[in-house]
Amino acid sequence: MVKAVVFLAPGFEEIEASTIVDVLRRCGVGVTIAGLTAGLIEGSHGIKFASDIVVENLEVADYDAVICPGGAPGYENLMRNTKVIVAIKKAFKLNKLVAAICAAPAVLSKAGVLEGKDCTIYPGMESDLLRGGGKPKKEIVVADGNVITSMGPATALPFALELAARLVGPNVVKEVKERTLTQMVLK
Repeated sequence: MVKAVVFLAPGFEEIEASTIVDVLRRCGVGVTIAGLTAGLIEGSHGIKFASDIVVENLEVADYDAVICPGGAPGYENLMRNTKVIVAIKKAFKLNKLVAAICAAPAVLSKAGVLEGKDCTIYPGMESDLLRGGGKPKKEIVVADGNVITSMGPATALPFALELAARLVGPNVVKEVKERTLTQMVLK
């Protein structure tokens, strides 16, 4: 089974986290929620998610993708966590899919995986990408090699579908899009 890990820190963006986890699971991807702490993690709007594993117990080599939702202060909490940064670097080095949405591409930038990569981030935060050598684009989802980035809550569905397409292929994504009526709102 293809597996992905979603990092969650207090203050994460709930729309992004739930959309990523839901779409990937519908597509047959085994998703693990890795929290900075065990138990419940509260998002930026008071919704709580349960972590499956604590980041320090995570073995990145066991996963095909590592994903960071945004949200404030969630992305800042991820950036400050050394284990998250090390996990992202390791995943990138192992040529795993590395992805982030909203403000969280700043986490990828800090991890040093955006050097020379086309990428996107929440509007107004482009300097965070430039600091890590990224090449900011004003597109809702940007894929460059094994790095995928997206702009924010409203782009969570196309972002999650792009992740799924890369992990399990376009045929599975097409079926999920049909079952969820996504083709009615996204082309």
